[in-house]
Amino acid sequence: MTEILQTPQLVTVFGGSGFLGRHVVRSLAKRGYLVRVACRRPDLANYVQPLGNVGQIQPVQANLRVRWSIDRAVQGASHVVNLVGILHQGGRQRFSTVHDFGARAVAEAARAAGATLTHVSALGANENSPSVYAQTKARGEKAVLDVMPDAVIYRPSIVFGPEDAFFNRFASMARLSPFLPLIGGGETRFQPIYVGDVAEAIARAVDGKVKGGTIYELGGPQVLTFKQCMEEMLEVIGRKRILLPLPWWAAELQASVLGLLPNPPLTKDQVTLLRTDNVVSKAAEDEGRTIDAIAIAPKTTASILPTYLWRYRTTGQFTRRTEA
Repeated sequence: MTEILQTPQLVTVFGGSGFLGRHVVRSLAKRGYLVRVACRRPDLANYVQPLGNVGQIQPVQANLRVRWSIDRAVQGASHVVNLVGILHQGGRQRFSTVHDFGARAVAEAARAAGATLTHVSALGANENSPSVYAQTKARGEKAVLDVMPDAVIYRPSIVFGPEDAFFNRFASMARLSPFLPLIGGGETRFQPIYVGDVAEAIARAVDGKVKGGTIYELGGPQVLTFKQCMEEMLEVIGRKRILLPLPWWAAELQASVLGLLPNPPLTKDQVTLLRTDNVVSKAAEDEGRTIDAIAIAPKTTASILPTYLWRYRTTGQFTRRTEA
């Protein structure tokens, strides 16, 4: 008898060319899905195609501000993943446009296409937050559940991995600067989660193994203060730097200046966001809405940071007890 091969399911990933996106695309490709990577500049996203077999991954143009491009991107998809988010506003890229309007548009397009949906938000999303970022993230979640009540929503804490903008940024600063700033004294708590673990959680949602209509809070196995994150990073790259506490007022003053840059390293809204701990809530733990409920054992920073921060050492992949 001739074996009848099943046609692979198509998954559309909005934001699939970004940091988290490329790991999600790789996880889906390994499972045999056809992956359509929806992004604003597909001509600059060819690097995602080698993450799968020939023809398995296809970048396409889509913009969350342009509804017809969203509808086109989800045509024929059985599942849609929305990873799109911005850390600062600039030009036509506004928090409300991307996090709120864009999230609703993707959900409506997925519903019209008969696809299921996984939406990635952020830990700390709260409509009552003084941070506009957190407010719009929460409104986006509400919009998604209004349109698709069975959607899976993930709220990750700081995501770390080879291409992250957190540990890499401060490790790069440590190569040149004799000190690193501790905003607000460095007491803000985080629960860093490895990008591969978040990608696996998303892939399992695509597989249909995660309960829909639920907001999951994803955090790693450790709760670390900002200062502890910097100390661990410096230990990994073998450098000694002064950790300089920066009062909130000084951080806001600095952010008001840096925020004028085209790609600001710090904004006033980010300083506001840092005033609140970024950890999994007790309610999520009690209600089983954490990564444990998805049967994933999250990796520690200690096990992952050395695999990619070694390039910031003075000796590269080689180590010695004390470095400059």
